[in-house]
Amino acid sequence: MAIRYTSRRHEGVGTTFDCDTKVGPFRLTDRMEVTEWSEGRAMGIRHTGLVQGTGRFTVRSARRGRTRFTWDERLRFPWWMGGAPGSVVAAPVLRHIWRRNLVNLKREIEGPPRGRRRPRPR
Repeated sequence: MAIRYTSRRHEGVGTTFDCDTKVGPFRLTDRMEVTEWSEGRAMGIRHTGLVQGTGRFTVRSARRGRTRFTWDERLRFPWWMGGAPGSVVAAPVLRHIWRRNLVNLKREIEGPPRGRRRPRPR
């Protein structure tokens, strides 16, 4: 995955960027615009490329000093990707991919679970 900014700004409302996305065998460039920016709390996104829709990431305090991260997306697929029926069929697949992405993000932020060492790069 790669992100390329298409605006002068790199944070805040109005920032635009292209994100190379891979879903199974499909690769596409997801064009997005930041529509909401609340530093350290929330970020809203509008998808403006082939797949359109909105997304929102939020971060809030949870019990025992933990943090709760949520990710919500509402997407519309073009007709050649199945349109609305295609989005219904794709939903479980995308849910699985996003859950895996969140696990990977958690691992990236927190590091390996306690008592485990990271494998050495080869």
